[in-house]
Amino acid sequence: MLKPSALLAIPLLLAILFFSEVPSNAQNQPVTSGVPVSAVVTVLGPKFTAPPPLAKEDMIVFEGKDRLKVTGWTQAQGDKGSLQLAILIDNSVSPTLGTQFDDLKHFINAQPRNTAVGIFYAANGTVQTASSFDRNHEAVAKKLRLPFGRAGGDSPSIYLSLADLVKNHWPASPGVRREAFVISSGVDRLNPGVQDPYFDATLDTVQRAGVVVHTIYAGGDRFGGSFRGDISQGKLTQLTSESGGQGFFQALSTPVSFGPYLNQLDMALHNQYVLTFIAPRSTKRKGELREIKIRTEQHNAQISAPSQVFVPGPQN
Repeated sequence: MLKPSALLAIPLLLAILFFSEVPSNAQNQPVTSGVPVSAVVTVLGPKFTAPPPLAKEDMIVFEGKDRLKVTGWTQAQGDKGSLQLAILIDNSVSPTLGTQFDDLKHFINAQPRNTAVGIFYAANGTVQTASSFDRNHEAVAKKLRLPFGRAGGDSPSIYLSLADLVKNHWPASPGVRREAFVISSGVDRLNPGVQDPYFDATLDTVQRAGVVVHTIYAGGDRFGGSFRGDISQGKLTQLTSESGGQGFFQALSTPVSFGPYLNQLDMALHNQYVLTFIAPRSTKRKGELREIKIRTEQHNAQISAPSQVFVPGPQN
């Protein structure tokens, strides 16, 4: 039997527990004031299978410890599925890439009518346009050409070329997803080490523009299977994951066939949503990138989403 003093302590203990829970519960209340921000989210089932259906209520967005209010969850299909897909080929990749052209052409021709495809080649830190964005997929596929390989001169940085594509050859179109499929070894010959300012600047450019980047590793003879090859593949992996894309690798060598990977990419493109949520407006005049976490508690649903989104600054 409890002593009277212990009985008197119970209400006090309950009160302490109740009030200590208030801040924790308050953190779970979504932030409702701010500015709408959107991000492209890919939802897949295990091993690139079709995902389970997800509703707006299934999506959770956090900025730090603050949960943000989700206001929109639109499947990117039909009249809501307009896409600009840039295929960026590193010019220093071996000309044996030509053995993959049948698979690449099949992939391009299989895209929906509301997908505009462009083909670009990375060279000298810029891009050469083989085909501007066009919904005539057959005409675009015919513009594929062999890369020059090392004999034709190195591309000093695939990342500078990607930044050039986003900044100078790809104007934003409201309501249209922008995604890039990069075929490269990932080697940055201007800075092949782990710490790479050119890579960092390009990731910043990509995330500010809301571009999703998919990559496939096409190793070069010089760096494939080496420590530098590991570093380069790691950069491609980071670029992919932090922009919300898909990365495809067959160890440190060019895949024998792109076909299976292109089928997986196609599955990803057909299972994307535009997620809109409310974020506190930036106090910086030009806005800023903010780290976010997007997840769901639904089982068998694998989420790919950008790690940072651009939040605009004060209104004029």
